[in-house]
This record gives sequence, C-alpha cells and structure tokens, in this order.
Amino acid sequence: MQRLASRPLPVALALGALAQALFAWRLTTPHTLVFDEVHYVPAARTLAALSGPANIDDPLLGKAIVALCIAVFGDDALGWRAFSSVAATAVVMGVFAILWLTFRSIRTALLGGLLVLVNFTVFVQARIAMLDGFMAAFVVLAVAAMLWAARGQGRAVAWRWLVGGVLLGSACGTKWTAVPYVAFAALAFVAVKRTCPHAWPGLGWFRAWAILGASVAATYTATFAPAFFYASDPMTWRTFLPFQADMYARQTQVLPAHTYQSAWWTWALDIRPVWYLYEPVDGAQRGVLMLGNPVVMWSGLVAVAACLWAWARARDAKLGPVAMLWIGSYAVWAIVPKSPSFFYYYYLPSIWLPVVIAAALHRYGRRRVWDEAVLLAAAALFVWFYPILSASALSGPQAFQRWMWFDSWR
Repeated sequence: MQRLASRPLPVALALGALAQALFAWRLTTPHTLVFDEVHYVPAARTLAALSGPANIDDPLLGKAIVALCIAVFGDDALGWRAFSSVAATAVVMGVFAILWLTFRSIRTALLGGLLVLVNFTVFVQARIAMLDGFMAAFVVLAVAAMLWAARGQGRAVAWRWLVGGVLLGSACGTKWTAVPYVAFAALAFVAVKRTCPHAWPGLGWFRAWAILGASVAATYTATFAPAFFYASDPMTWRTFLPFQADMYARQTQVLPAHTYQSAWWTWALDIRPVWYLYEPVDGAQRGVLMLGNPVVMWSGLVAVAACLWAWARARDAKLGPVAMLWIGSYAVWAIVPKSPSFFYYYYLPSIWLPVVIAAALHRYGRRRVWDEAVLLAAAALFVWFYPILSASALSGPQAFQRWMWFDSWR
C-alpha cells in the first residue's frame, strides 16, 4: 500500500475509477429531460442530423459531444448524460494532476481530488447534459497540460503547451465562459517565468503566446465545421464572423427575471442554489439541487485568504497562482454582462476551491488531522445531501424541507 501511495498514476486511475462509479450510479434517473437538457438535447439531435442552426446562443462543441454520446448509447437518459459523467471524472483526475505537478505530494493531490468528488456541484453536473461540464473539463485538463509542459524537457515543452492550447480552444468552442482563461494562461506564463526561470525550459514568452493563440484560434474555428454542412442555412466563411457577433449579442441580452436568479457576489457564500428538478417523476417525488458543499465552499474562502497570506508574507511562488485560479475565474463574473445570472455559473470557480484547500493544508496543515477532518466533514455532508443531489425517491412534496438550512435555499 505504501508503494502504491508513492506512485501518482495508479492513485490517479483508482481515483478516476471511484469517481466514474459514483457519477454513473443511477445516472439514468430520472428518465426525462432535466432543466437545461430541454435545450441542449434537442439541439444535439438537430446537429447530428445536420438539419440547420439550433440553440445558437453557444458554440457547437458541447452539443456535438452530446450528439456523439447519443450516437454511442442511444437517444435516452444514458445517451444524454454518459459523457457528462466522463467529463466530471476528467475534472477529478485533472485536479489530482494539477496538485501533483505543483506540490509533488500524493496526499495533497488525493485530498484535492476527493474534495472535488464530494463537492456537490461536480456531482450534479456529472449527471446532466449541460455544456458547463464539458467546458470545465477542458479548462481543468488545459491547466494540467500547461503545468506538465512547465516540467518538460526539449521538444516536449512546446508540444505539451500546444496540447494545453488545443484544450483551451475546445473549452471556448464549448462555452464562452472559458475565453478569459486564454488571457489567464498568457499572463500566468510571463508571471511564473519571471519568478521561476527554469519553468518551460527553452520556451520564451513570444513563442508561447504564438503557440497559444494559434492553437486556440484553430481549434475554436474547427469546432464549427459541422455548421458548414447544414442542409438549411449552412455557415460560410463570409458568415462565420457575423455569427460570432450574433452569439455575443445573444449572450449579453437582458432576459426577464427568473425565480432562481442570483447576484454573482452571493455564489461564493452558497446563498441561492438552483433546483434543477423537484417534481414527481419515475413514480416518486424527486429532486436535484445545484448547491455547493458548505464545507468546501466556506472553508475554501478561508483557504484562499491563507494562500494569499503565504504569497504576500513568505513569497510562496506556488500558493499565489493557486489562489489566483479561483480569484480570476470568479472576478470575471463581476464584469461579464450577463443578466439574469445563476449559481451554476459558479461551477468552474467551485472546482478551484478544493485545489486551494489542498494547497493551504499542504502548507499549514502540519498535523494530518486537519486534512482528514475537512475531508470527513465534506464527505459526511455529501452523504446527508445525496438524496436531493441524485434524484433519489423522496417521501413526498415537502420532503425537501429537511435539507433547507436557509430560506434562500428553498
């Protein structure tokens, strides 16, 4: 067992197998379309048939992935959601990789991966056909690939950096929420290179930026390939850029108020979650609540402060960038013109919180009891909330009350 714990790959694979088993258990419940699946699944069917434009608020890749999933597993609940569960597993393993590459500690990497596993947001998005899950998986894997490149040698540095760019381009081709990460990657390269000149050996900032820009642009453009073959109103090179402008207009339009809308500053505090489902379905009352695990959400904020403190006081070159992952991904929503906004927009920032918690405990948790206590508390809440995260059969219409800690959760 001790030998296994010193080898990251077997541990990562075991973690991935555990995550996939958890996410896939009862994946087909409910057997009806849930929440935004009513938009993306029909759009995936239309895309598969190359009939014409559908759901043109977002790029095509996420819907193409759902269409491929349907082609592989069939047009049913398994076919809608199977690849979402795989994307969430990739997030868990990607977080493990990020922490391992940063701290070279199996314990720290495993703690972060397990906290992601029991963070409610990742579990819920693993079991629904929405674009956010695929976008987040591409971003997390891109960060891991770029850190992998930083430790490379020779040609491997540029190739791994290129892989990171392709993954970021894929993320942008899934949902525009990923676009700021391209700028983050470019700026992070320069900042890290200044403090750690040995990172990305042989790769200068100009070449790195050129590879990043070219790979992102080429990959993003390639994701629109199916649109050029539509039977009705096919895309052309002349209409490609105007289509981007049309998407921007749709993304920034102000829509009517919604019951579950919330201001961006409330998300970090877990104030206003979103009910993806709460109704009688498949013969029972069932619910799916998009909520953050309070242990992860709230202790994560303390961890962000701790990492910033270590960065400012001790000039810890690792903890600063880790904290900035969360800060940058969250700060974007303070300026993005999106109305109304919802808690599930916080999905990607919520993934970085376990990374920050693991990093803070790596530095300050000199006694193992601290990381074990945080993990056990988070796991206990996951078990307690599981019925309203997984669409389990509930006792009746008022059953949700037992989990409502605050009125704003209703």
